[in-house]
Amino acid sequence: MQRTLALLFAALVGASTPSAQAVHTRATLLLSASSAQPGDTVLAGVRLQMDPGWHTYWKNPGDSGGPTTIKWQLPPGVTAGDIQWPLPEKLTLEELTTYVFHDEVILLVPLKLAADVKPGPLELRAIVAWLECEKQCVKGEASLTAPLQIAIATKASAEATLLTMAQAKLPKSADGLVASGAWEKPAVGDSRLLRLEWSSPSPVQAPDFFPDLYDAFEVQSATEIVSGGTDTVRLRKVVKKFEGNWPTQVAGVLVQNSGGARQGFAITLQITDRPGGRPGAAELPTTAAVTGGPRSLWQMLLYAFIGGLILNIMPCVLPVIALKILGFVGQATEAPGRVRKLGLIYAAGVAVSFLVLAGLVIGVKAAGHQAGWGMQFSNPQFIIVLTTLVTLVALNLFGVFEVTIGGGVMSAAGGLASRHGAAGAFFNGVLATVLATPCTAPFLGVALGFAFAQPAAIIALFFLTIGAGLAAPYVVLSWQPAWLKFLPKPGAWMENFKIAMGFPMLGTAVWLASLTVTFYGERAWWLGVFLVFIGAAAWVFGQFVQRGEKRRGRAILALGVLLVTGYLWPLNAQLRWRAPEKSNAAQGSLKHAPDGYLWQTWSPEAVAKARAEGKVVIVDFTAKWCLTCNITVKPALGKTGVVQKLTELGAVALVADYSESPPELTAELKRFDRAGVPLVLVYPRAATTPPLVLPEPLSFSSASYSETILEALTTAGK
Repeated sequence: MQRTLALLFAALVGASTPSAQAVHTRATLLLSASSAQPGDTVLAGVRLQMDPGWHTYWKNPGDSGGPTTIKWQLPPGVTAGDIQWPLPEKLTLEELTTYVFHDEVILLVPLKLAADVKPGPLELRAIVAWLECEKQCVKGEASLTAPLQIAIATKASAEATLLTMAQAKLPKSADGLVASGAWEKPAVGDSRLLRLEWSSPSPVQAPDFFPDLYDAFEVQSATEIVSGGTDTVRLRKVVKKFEGNWPTQVAGVLVQNSGGARQGFAITLQITDRPGGRPGAAELPTTAAVTGGPRSLWQMLLYAFIGGLILNIMPCVLPVIALKILGFVGQATEAPGRVRKLGLIYAAGVAVSFLVLAGLVIGVKAAGHQAGWGMQFSNPQFIIVLTTLVTLVALNLFGVFEVTIGGGVMSAAGGLASRHGAAGAFFNGVLATVLATPCTAPFLGVALGFAFAQPAAIIALFFLTIGAGLAAPYVVLSWQPAWLKFLPKPGAWMENFKIAMGFPMLGTAVWLASLTVTFYGERAWWLGVFLVFIGAAAWVFGQFVQRGEKRRGRAILALGVLLVTGYLWPLNAQLRWRAPEKSNAAQGSLKHAPDGYLWQTWSPEAVAKARAEGKVVIVDFTAKWCLTCNITVKPALGKTGVVQKLTELGAVALVADYSESPPELTAELKRFDRAGVPLVLVYPRAATTPPLVLPEPLSFSSASYSETILEALTTAGK
């Protein structure tokens, strides 16, 4: 009631005061670029400069005040994202606590340019309204404009550095924190104590939690610090409910002073009924083999090694395994020392590739974003480049062109995989790593979930350990030359075998190309046209440049025409590969749903609603690029026995589509100590019982995994 009256008072004061009197805050619209290309994202900033003693408000103003609003008036082809709010200050006056900005603040908004926006000048306009307060509150409003030129090149503006500095003031990702929320006691009327707990690698001071604004409840501003000077921070907050059920999650910013610096971490916390606990897995007698309980670093490293070892038999890596077998046959007559050297070079290719992946994860986390296993497959440009590379490898295996030293970029990119020398061994290690990332394996998901919450050095150690597991069988074979005698003797059959191996590699290219439908819709078929140009260029290169003796100049000219035309027409003009379509997450999720039952799109609210109604809930975290999801998990969920059990229980089935690696799903996977998909959760009828976390499939058999699902559903339905 106090907060409601305060907000009403502030609104009345603002409404009774003409906007022209708002002279204590100056508003400016800034852009990160003076010119930009179609398809770019330009960062906009609304800069509010306040007189000394005056303040404006955060997105949750607290007990009084009101947030700044931005209403965009944008030309066709330009869309605005949500406001990105920097970390505010907490201000308490006369028993009222608010979250405010003093002196100056820049509110950031990403502006997305459509791929077909027309070249020329644009005027971007925003109507900005705010409430500025000192001893009195005044409502302010300004119509702001900024010019933007649509051109063939992007050029940074004079304010770009200022906006970059503003980005550094945004709350960071909470990836490095292990945090939990729990109700301490039963509710007393409409109030209930919420306990927040998180870990920090160094002692902290002045810890706090700034909550988001909700309609059905409020997390009150008063904070009781239970412990704050150690590496574990515990707070108590009072939650007041206005309507509906008690919340099952709360979002906001964890605040702390550490090392003399004030830090904020954006987080969404699931609330459990176990004080000091963390949302985890209920134990299943036969299916929760590697979930739940405290985990040591050495145990997780062992899981990482075993997971890397198992990756060798996952369908993603099978084409490369065939090439390695061919390589071992070719090495059977070579000196043992050279065979060992090539085995180590292959391992080096794997290790370097995994270190690059580790650097990618560390960089994404440092930039304040969520990181997940296989996240590079949410980048359509990466998929196109990889599809082109794998297509070239397949064409080389078919003999369309050969590898020669100094043979050029196309030769190097397409043919390294079929060579038996040092370059081929190293490239095979790289290719095996890249193709392994759409797959996960038993033990691997748990190990990665643990690793992604650790410091950078530990992340790198885990990725190297996974790489060691992936490379181990080949290193062992190369150091045991006597074992190679069981392989067939080298002969003419090897050429036929190499050509045969081109077909699974070509199948991999087709599968990779199919992933682009998620990002480009009907335009995706133009990638096939582009690959035809690449194939024709590879044939011209092999037939007339490498093996031809006459008219090489004309062949090189034709090669250039094919490559340039292929890029400019199907890839750039028709596919518009740098401008993927804006996805419809809900529609995309249902496209990837298993057959035979009514599946709905996952959301925390959908889970909470179903659990409040006492229903069993099953959630399938999946992705179009995840082979394990589509080969094993999805068919298992569509088995007749599983569908009948879901129908019998009246279960709510939800699909969480991770194809584009949305940050909210990365955070949800992290809650259950996973860094990627697949993941299947089964929530029991009792709303206070944590979900059953099913392990990764132990084989490719969907029938076997359906038994695991049925066991979990039976347990949850009791």
